[in-house]
Amino acid sequence: MGESGNAQVNIYTERLIDTRLAAALSELSAIMLVGPRASGKTTTARRHVASVVCLDRAAEAGAFEADPDAALRRLPEPILLDEWQEVPGVLGAVKRAVDADARPGRFILTGSVRAEVEGATWPATGRVVRWPVFPLTRREIEGRVGRPTLIERLYQGDLEAFRPAEGQFDLGDYIDLALVGGFPGAALRLAGEARRLWLAGYLDEVVHRDTQLVMKGIDTKRFATFLEVEAWGSAAVTDAKKLIDAAHLDRRTFDAYEELLKRLHLGESVPGWWSSRLTRLVGAEKRYLVDTSLVATLLNVEVAGVMKDAAILGRILDSFVAMQLRPEVALSGHRPKLYHLRQQEGRHEVDLVIEFGGGKVAAIEVKATAAPAADDARHLAWLRDRLGDQFVLGLVLHTGPQDFVLGDRLVAAPISTLWN
Repeated sequence: MGESGNAQVNIYTERLIDTRLAAALSELSAIMLVGPRASGKTTTARRHVASVVCLDRAAEAGAFEADPDAALRRLPEPILLDEWQEVPGVLGAVKRAVDADARPGRFILTGSVRAEVEGATWPATGRVVRWPVFPLTRREIEGRVGRPTLIERLYQGDLEAFRPAEGQFDLGDYIDLALVGGFPGAALRLAGEARRLWLAGYLDEVVHRDTQLVMKGIDTKRFATFLEVEAWGSAAVTDAKKLIDAAHLDRRTFDAYEELLKRLHLGESVPGWWSSRLTRLVGAEKRYLVDTSLVATLLNVEVAGVMKDAAILGRILDSFVAMQLRPEVALSGHRPKLYHLRQQEGRHEVDLVIEFGGGKVAAIEVKATAAPAADDARHLAWLRDRLGDQFVLGLVLHTGPQDFVLGDRLVAAPISTLWN
């Protein structure tokens, strides 16, 4: 496939959240979009409003600093209040407006890192609903948001619903796509060295600017080392002590940095799955950085380097799959939850477990092989046999071209089925 930028920089890329956001605005008064810097929150919000107020522009902020209530009343709704943290008083005006008139579709709020800190003290409960916006998935980049998501297909349990996407993909192609990542500014507009410089600059902003807004006086050099360690441990169930030692931090500082990473919406922990039908399960969390392009940038690896290191290869592929599923999980009407599974001493491991309402369970294994066999699904088969009817479907995602059945409720499919 190779790297390629998108020359059509002014064309909007439809997001998975668009349909749900439009529906939510018909029922909710105010929605706050949260997510990593440069993930497209403002661009998406603009598609759903009648008025846009950029509060980081002095000319537009002036009226809201003087009298935010009057300024809001003069605008057609829905209103986008972008970078709301620049005029904190606007939140009080939104609160009062919603309290006085709770009709749906009035406000969308977007902000930066400071919003996460300054908004924490605002009583938004019952007034503003927070919705996550993640980096782009391949489904969105490929323009396939109208098709059933992988989460939906897993829930239905149809073994025939996992065809590969059009085109031929091999291991190198998947690694290439993972390294492109999903930040719109890099994934849609840039290629090669320009993209790598953008990602390096992004991380530099995170380390030297964003962290200071959340944690005053932070040692940025130590946090930069911590980020590299987190990249190395992405998609791995790793004892925290190993990461702490590698980062040369004490436990208290390490925990504070992990919390900071989550507040920046750049880190996520997937909990270990538990069931009364299984024993000796490990409760340790599985850590992820939210975008595989950041993992590769922090580890300073390109496609060839990833393919030479089996440990990094497996983690990049696992992280890439989790990156595609994250927004699907957040937006699914089935309210699924994402887990991993590991028994003590590693006797059985499953990369990702999806638990739906009613106790239904699906599971995914990610394999860096073009020709998966029944043995690649042995952990899925073990889980199926233990859970019985509770187990809906097990999916082995691989780097080959074909989809085929591996056994009862077990199917193998190319990774590209994620965006088919």
